[in-house]
Amino acid sequence: MPAAVKICGLSEPESLRAAVTAGARYVGFVFFPRSPRAVSPEQAAALAVEVPPGVAKVALTVDADDAALDALVEAVPLDMLQLHGRESAERVAQVRARYGLPVMKAVGVGSEADLPKLDLYAEVADQLLVDAKPAPGADLPGGNGLAFDWRLIAGRRWSRPWMLAGGLTPETLPEALARTGARQVDVSSGVESAPGVKDARRIAAFMEAAGR
Repeated sequence: MPAAVKICGLSEPESLRAAVTAGARYVGFVFFPRSPRAVSPEQAAALAVEVPPGVAKVALTVDADDAALDALVEAVPLDMLQLHGRESAERVAQVRARYGLPVMKAVGVGSEADLPKLDLYAEVADQLLVDAKPAPGADLPGGNGLAFDWRLIAGRRWSRPWMLAGGLTPETLPEALARTGARQVDVSSGVESAPGVKDARRIAAFMEAAGR
């Protein structure tokens, strides 16, 4: 069965169309100023109108407060909120209740000690994003092109749907799927020619590796 793919960090109409044409099930817009993939709510709103029905529009935010999320949800027709910061389980539940949108919580994994957090967030989020834990002092919570040891989650399942992220590329995806059994995957830097610049050929190659 093909893996469902989320292409994250889209900021240009051309790359958005490439993702949709290749068969992405989710498209992600980054609202984190320090990211080379960051977009404004106005930019995201213009991109969102080009997304066809059946493709979920996801907003990646990092420790955003209610005021920022209020403005974002009002400006952009979103299907899901992705919380990629240090949000507590209580905060995840608050966001889910306040906006009535599905919430995906990203959890960084670097060692077995990080795995209990996945069970904790599975109680309050609609989906989990199992990502590589950023290195200490890293500027970005994700999109760093780093993978974690996939053996840590081999055979593990949670009560919510989950998505594998972190260092995935067209070249590494087959092994990642075989080791983890992931049915959903998230890619950003792995389909870029430069930070923040998506490459249509790499998007197509990634989708092919996912079995799309």
